[in-house]
Parts: sequence; C-alpha cells; structure tokens
Amino acid sequence: MSDKLIDLFASILDIDPAGLNDESSPDTVEQWDSLAAMHLVAAIEEEFDIRLSTKEIMKMSSIGLARATLKDKGIEL
Repeated sequence: MSDKLIDLFASILDIDPAGLNDESSPDTVEQWDSLAAMHLVAAIEEEFDIRLSTKEIMKMSSIGLARATLKDKGIEL
C-alpha cells in the first residue's frame, strides 16, 4: 500500500520512497536541506489544501512529525 506522505517527500527529495520512514529527518536524509524543506512545505500545503503556520512548520522535523501535524489538522493518511 502506498503512503501518500512518504511518496510526496520522496518526490520532492528525488529519492526512492523505500529509503524513507516516519523517522526520516534532515539528520538522516542528505537531500533534505533548507531549500528542500521550503519545497516540502509548499508541496504539503498544495497537496493537502492547507496552510501551515510557522510554528507548525518548525515542529515538522521528521516525516512522522509532519504526519502528526497533518493529523492535528484533520487529515488522515
């Protein structure tokens, strides 16, 4: 079963989704730099039709934390 959030991160980071999980973060993924982080925020907002606050963006330091932020906004993945 495909994971929409993992697939989105893999697409933006241009890496194989099999190499990502909820523990993936800028510390564990070389391609996840500050520019990629800005692209990820834009892609998440567009894909899920939401707006993220600066506080929410700062909390999303891993895929799992991004998933939790989306869940808090009522988005089930």
